Amino acid sequence: MPVLTRLIPSPLVVDIRAGALDDLAGVLADQRISSSGKLAIAISGGSGALLRERLAPALPGASWYEVDGGTLDDAIKLADRMKSGHYDAVVGLGGGKIIDCAKFAAARIGLPLVAVATNLSHDGLCSPVATLDNDAGRGSYGVPNPIAVVIDLDVIREAPVRFVRSGIGDALSNISAVADWELSNRETGEQIDGLAAAMARQAGEAVLRHPGGVGDDGFLQVLAEGLVLTGISMSVAGDSRPASGACHEINHAFDLLFPKRAASHGEQCGLAAAFAMRLRGAHEESEHMAEVLHRHGLPVLPEEIGFTADEFVQVVEFAPKTRPGRYTILEHLDLSSDAIRDAYADYAKAVSQAISG
Repeated sequence: MPVLTRLIPSPLVVDIRAGALDDLAGVLADQRISSSGKLAIAISGGSGALLRERLAPALPGASWYEVDGGTLDDAIKLADRMKSGHYDAVVGLGGGKIIDCAKFAAARIGLPLVAVATNLSHDGLCSPVATLDNDAGRGSYGVPNPIAVVIDLDVIREAPVRFVRSGIGDALSNISAVADWELSNRETGEQIDGLAAAMARQAGEAVLRHPGGVGDDGFLQVLAEGLVLTGISMSVAGDSRPASGACHEINHAFDLLFPKRAASHGEQCGLAAAFAMRLRGAHEESEHMAEVLHRHGLPVLPEEIGFTADEFVQVVEFAPKTRPGRYTILEHLDLSSDAIRDAYADYAKAVSQAISG
């Protein structure tokens, strides 16, 4: 019998709206998530503690676990503390570090994970990856997708605006990442998953073309949906390829070469994506992306996050070493230091004129 469709790993519930937290208890009571109300909820010591006061009365069967940080050790300790509780599900309530720790812990003890995001800093809230610091730096660990995602736009607006800006940069970088995937398909024969590519690209394009700003519910809705779709696109593809190309190689190089000076994930990915689009000859797209990044308050030049042009050249030259085996515009062009310096000078001139004009 022919295969007529495929099953896509995706959450049973995606609730993105103002006031969504008010109905969290109802989401968690879904028979497919928790029939008994026995839940293990991971929170941070700061904003998470405040949300615990708000939510605890409606979740009498829950046990609450404070997480110290976002390391592999933190995640392992969290799993060890949770494993004797006979819970139905794990809830990660907080930012990216808390959710990644909760993802890893849930996978380690074989329970479904509900992601309740309190900021929109990156696309990991619904991805099949937990990014955790370890002794060697930072590692990515495969985990199941969350069984449910809840994002309350009222809570998102209360978080520092830099988190929203970081999410914008990460979402926009999808456009460059998919272009790199298509380049690899043409040049190396790497298989491309058209559905995953379409989901990731359209998530980025929706954010790129939305006229709203970081304080508008309409824009935050599109951004949150885009980040969730990006996470699902990675599940469809089976790896991070739909959302990670030269943009993320450059981001990783910033983190590895300048760990104490690196900016946020999304800031670095956004400007790297605009630069990568310039490298591949997509000049209008590069300038448009830079204009949108600038409009939302994100950097478009490394000088805006404290790096010199020479340091950026060093970062771009090192970037392919961060993902051996991945083929992007950086590997394709294989530029010398002088060629990177010339390309950056052209990019800086073009985007400076675009954002000032």
